[in-house]
Amino acid sequence: MEDLDRQVRLAAFDFLREQSERYGDVLPRAVLAQGFVFGDVRVPLVGPQGIFKPAVLRSGIPLSITTVPVVAGRARPYEDEVGPDGLLRYRYRGVDPRHHENEGLRRAMATNTPLVYFHGIERGHYLPQWPAFIVGDDPGALTFTVAMDEPQALREDLTTDAVEGVRRLYVTRLARHRLHQVAFRQRVLRAYRETCALCRLRHRELLDAAHILPDTHPRGEPVVPNGLALCKLHHSAFDANIIGVRPDLVVEVRDDVLREVDGPMLEHGLQSMHGGRLLVLPRAAAERPDPDLLAERYELFRAAG
Repeated sequence: MEDLDRQVRLAAFDFLREQSERYGDVLPRAVLAQGFVFGDVRVPLVGPQGIFKPAVLRSGIPLSITTVPVVAGRARPYEDEVGPDGLLRYRYRGVDPRHHENEGLRRAMATNTPLVYFHGIERGHYLPQWPAFIVGDDPGALTFTVAMDEPQALREDLTTDAVEGVRRLYVTRLARHRLHQVAFRQRVLRAYRETCALCRLRHRELLDAAHILPDTHPRGEPVVPNGLALCKLHHSAFDANIIGVRPDLVVEVRDDVLREVDGPMLEHGLQSMHGGRLLVLPRAAAERPDPDLLAERYELFRAAG
């Protein structure tokens, strides 16, 4: 790999670390499109197409690949998926295997060059994951196989150690799980207008996306109707079955907690919720809590009491 190419990639990874510390897991597309300055050259990290190589790179190998976010009512131009081996499949640019962008990813595979994979979470917001490696090519299916690795596994020369195959499979599985959880949180908080459904707290850093049925449950999918935007106190209370929500959206507090005498936090933060209704709901009916999921979760709350 040319030394310039290596330096630009290392600078890109450092830039993403810095921006993740500033913005959190999900980065605005405007920040990625603006990029960083390398020497006296501006280096964007994304472009109008999913496979992107900034002009500063001379090797012909892209810097990033992108999956666009889901937009309600609009089909994606392509669908990426997970293969039976547990690794990611990334669609070719177009249907010509010899398109220069597809050839660029083949060069990335041949040289084991790390990329950044940007996953679209919502319009204008992306979760970056790196390093991503092209480890397979299927012209018949028009897809590349992508494996993730740990950033700390990269050396300064952008090589990794000999156990990368086993580790990359494990890291890819973790990356997929993180992607689902980050996307779930982003969509639930957006649907609830970044407000706790129980107490109307609006500080995003203090809000979580709570699963009505946990993700270990067969019906516990990471979709908005299986979610509630809750502050960290009420999320913990909900998960611990101290607070329950009936299918008619009435809130109940467990009997033993109602009888406790403690301080103002217990009285105003928990006990006062009993008998009230959820204060904030998504505006779109399709995003509101699923009554069937609430009913099943409410039975768990009753059993805990």
